[in-house]
Formats: sequence, structure tokens, C-alpha cells
Amino acid sequence: MRYFRLTFTLLLLLMVFPARSQELNATVDINTQHVQGTNKSVFDNLKTTLTQFVNDRHWTGLLYSPNERIKCAFSIVVNKYSEESGEMTCEAYIQSSRPVYNSSYSTTALSIHDANFNFQFHEFDQLEFRNDQVDNNLTALFAYYAYLIIGVDLDTMSPQGGTDVLKLALDVANNAQTLNTKGWKAFDDESNRFGIINDYLDGSMQPFRQLQYDYHRKGLDAMAANSDEARANITKSLELLNKAHSNKSMSALPRLFSEYKRDELVGIYHGKETSAKKQPIYDMLIAINASQSSFWKKILE
Repeated sequence: MRYFRLTFTLLLLLMVFPARSQELNATVDINTQHVQGTNKSVFDNLKTTLTQFVNDRHWTGLLYSPNERIKCAFSIVVNKYSEESGEMTCEAYIQSSRPVYNSSYSTTALSIHDANFNFQFHEFDQLEFRNDQVDNNLTALFAYYAYLIIGVDLDTMSPQGGTDVLKLALDVANNAQTLNTKGWKAFDDESNRFGIINDYLDGSMQPFRQLQYDYHRKGLDAMAANSDEARANITKSLELLNKAHSNKSMSALPRLFSEYKRDELVGIYHGKETSAKKQPIYDMLIAINASQSSFWKKILE
């Protein structure tokens, strides 16, 4: 009887106070094919340490249920490694996705290639992070991308819903200026970490933020109910992409969006709609990212 009462009490508590968990459900992969003749156990430890660091931490004050955690992946390619100093010269591919309502399909919400993902790590190092004291490039990198992933995901759920979290990513980028490592400097190039988060919060790029919501919630999430209406909403949302590109032509955000949504966009329009409706979309995508022209031509078919 005592066991029954305890079980019933626990079930009641779970009903009243549903289980809450961290924001991210991340996988970390370490590619060491370019590193020869060294003890690989340090990389196994790095993978375990980073996976725990990003997944076990509450990055915001927001409450997520276990099935709401944002799926994301950090694929780190180690190009050089010094066992003595622990210096790792790397590049990384960061991607996150969100489920599409009433379907088994997940759409890419963010995808970035960071060519300067460099840091120092010794086996058995413990990782700690404070927003107001950025003194380690590895934790700064993961904190920045954790906030960026969460902020962008929130933008896809409500209009500019990720503003507060994106500001935390900007704080990391600002505080990391003193680290003197590549990728943080304000004017290195338009697609470095500071440039990307600065553009997200730039008023002239507000159409891009609105695009994230309109494309996903009014477009993809509505596909199951009415695909024609949803496609029309996506077409309308792409006008915001064009507006953002016009407002700040040097921004990397419209180009990045066109790249990680490339196959999805082709699938949405290929064999559908009239040529007259699709030609402006083709022209816009060519203007934003001509390097993908072979894919944009498929939209017209």
C-alpha cells in the first residue's frame, strides 16, 4: 500500500509539474582524419565533455519539455593538433532543425560553416562558462552557437521571439573580442560570428527575422492543412528575404538561408505553380546566391 501511495504521489506531481529539461538536444562529432600519430583519447574526452557541456546546461530561463528540446549538431573537423600546448586548429559545421507541424518532416532552421573554430583543450579539462567573463575560446564558441540556435528557433515560432536570447549571443561575441582569436572581430568579414549576430539584431534586417516566422509557421507548418495556401504564404515570405537583401546587400544571412533551404525550396516549387509566379522567385534567388543557379533552374521546371 505504501508503494502504491508513493507511486500515485509521483504520478500526480508529474501531472501538476510536468518534467522540464534543458533547451538543446545536441550531438557532437569530432573528425580527426587529418591528425596523425597522436593519442586519440583526448578527442574521445573532448567529445564527451562537449556533449555534456552543451546538453546539461540551462542556457536560458525558458522551460522546455523533453520532447521540445532543439535538435542540433556540432561537427568539428580537427586539421591540426599540438599535444604539448593542446591547441586545436579546426573548422566546424553547426546545424539545427525544427519539426514541421502535423508531419514527420524536420526542416533546417540554421546551418553554418565556421572556418575558424580554433581552441585549446587538454585531456580531462573541465569546462565552465560565465556570460560576464569570457576567457576561454572553446566555451565561448559553444555558448555563442547555443544562444544563436535557441534564438533562431524561437524566431521561427513567434515573430522575433528570439530577441532576448540573440542578445545573449551578441554579449558573448562582444566579450570575446579580448580573446584575440579568429572569427570574433567586428570587421574581419561579413560572415564571421560577430557579423552574423550583429545582422540578426540590426534593424535593417528585421524583414529577415519576420521571414523566419512567416516561412515556417505560416508556410511549412500549414502544408498539411492546405498545401496551396501554405505555398502562397511561403512565396509572400520570400519577399521579406528580398527586402532584407536590398536593405543590407553585404549581409551573409540571406545567402546562408538560401543555401540551407536550397533543396527545400526546390521541392516546394518544382512541378508546381505557373512559370509567371515562379520567375520572380528564381530571379531573386539568383541575385542573392548565383552560385546555386543550377538548383534555382529546377524551380522553373
